[in-house]
Amino acid sequence: MTVIIGTSGWQYRDWRGAFYPPKLPQRLWLEHYVEHFATVESNNAFYRLPERETFEKWRDRTPPDFRWAVKASRFLTHMKRLREPEEPVGRLMERAAGLGTKLDTILLQLPPTLKADAELLRECLAQFPAGTRVAVEPRHESWWTDEIRALLERYGAALCWADRDEQPIAPLWRTTDWGYLRFHHGFEGWGYRAETLQLWAERVVGTFGDDDVLVYFNNDPGCNAVIDAVRFADAVRRAGGTTTRVPAADEATGTAWVPV
Repeated sequence: MTVIIGTSGWQYRDWRGAFYPPKLPQRLWLEHYVEHFATVESNNAFYRLPERETFEKWRDRTPPDFRWAVKASRFLTHMKRLREPEEPVGRLMERAAGLGTKLDTILLQLPPTLKADAELLRECLAQFPAGTRVAVEPRHESWWTDEIRALLERYGAALCWADRDEQPIAPLWRTTDWGYLRFHHGFEGWGYRAETLQLWAERVVGTFGDDDVLVYFNNDPGCNAVIDAVRFADAVRRAGGTTTRVPAADEATGTAWVPV
């Protein structure tokens, strides 16, 4: 199996001087990022869906092996609350298609107040073109039913595994032949404890075997997403899995990557 590790976004100002060289212009941050990671989750698409031209530029600025996950616009998930999905899904896919073959997955993160509605989810999933990989991150406990699990399996959608406060916030269902995991923040502060990362690594390797899993760190403050991505890659390797590239650890200085 390969665990494909990245962060939820890359344009964070407090990463300057830590992950990004102090004098590197922000317009070149993506080029620096892709040297160290093979995937990113476009979290900003949730707040404002980029034009197709922006996605096309991102495609052209990233290497052939790079994978993009795109978080669906909040207009679909939080404003429409999955109702009348045809137009917002169509608009999302028309624009994200600018990524070409580098578009890997669409993430549907549902509002924490949205209770389970199998028909709403079914209608939304049905709007995506055949072959589109969709990960669904419900955040209300009413979704954890056999009916919802069967629906995800029928549409080949992944239940997004998610961690908040170093605890799973969803059942660890495997609903398709690939996986999707998001880390939100640790129990104390934003960083994760080593033992928690190791436990998740063992869960991922043990559950998905030879299949790929996308893993994104959303705990960006203080560059914790980068730090924990590096530590998680080490944990995956200890658990017997393989990973895509991450910044090189520097054991001599004790930092999470080679200083920039």
